[in-house]
Amino acid sequence: MPNIQQLEDLTTQVRRDILRMVHKVNSGHPGGSLGCAEFFVTLYQDIMETKDGFDMDGKGEDLFFLSNGHISPVYYSILARSGYFPVDELNTFRLIDSRLQGHPTTHEGLPGVRIASGSLGQGMSVAIGAAEAKKLNNDDHLIYSLHGDGELQEGQNWEAIMYAAGNKVDNLIATVDLNGQQIDGSTDNVLPMGNLKAKFEAFGWTVVEIEEGNNIEAILKGMAEAKSLTGKEKPVCVLLKTVMGNGVDFMMHTHAWHGKAPNDEQLEIGLAQNAETLGDY
Repeated sequence: MPNIQQLEDLTTQVRRDILRMVHKVNSGHPGGSLGCAEFFVTLYQDIMETKDGFDMDGKGEDLFFLSNGHISPVYYSILARSGYFPVDELNTFRLIDSRLQGHPTTHEGLPGVRIASGSLGQGMSVAIGAAEAKKLNNDDHLIYSLHGDGELQEGQNWEAIMYAAGNKVDNLIATVDLNGQQIDGSTDNVLPMGNLKAKFEAFGWTVVEIEEGNNIEAILKGMAEAKSLTGKEKPVCVLLKTVMGNGVDFMMHTHAWHGKAPNDEQLEIGLAQNAETLGDY
């Protein structure tokens, strides 16, 4: 099990990967990816129980589903850094015929990716289905999922959220990246969602709040609490309060970098703020 310093070092390298991938093709979504770097690193390096080798069935291990698929750079980086495919394949991000498309897909058979995502609002339904399959297979491992806060403006989420509680899907931990930003501005300005904790609780979920969603120790503690609350006849929601663009000062606290690539000068500034730790691809 990695220590905190190792997780922090890997997070720094993941941020470098994100910046370099998006810059190379002048396309992609760095803001949300950077904001979730700590979460992905702790999830794949410490929290989830996985097995060697990858198969689509995923029996006998925890599974993760990314709903807000536009933050694929952070997803691809941690998958590569966790050994699912060669790190140098990150060089092919968003290129024609690459397995690393702008939004994750399954038709090219990229290890670690079990669903095509990016059509917002669908991941909750998929995660619930996978959780029910675990129960049918008498598999006591958990399903983890990640969703954007702006994504919750999609109505399908709330049908699924209602279904999960009504059917006691208690082997699911659905995390919401609560950064308050979406492509057109702040979530409060685009479509206020009110008190998400109260909403999830009203729908019959148990809610854990992680106030420092870019702090690895806080994530480890909060996710351990969430895991301890599974198996109690209620699905679990984690509200992860992050900063969009975290780790690159000019990208932080703004929706401007939701889907914008850094230029050459900006790339160098961002990389300088995140010194190389494990080696670039």
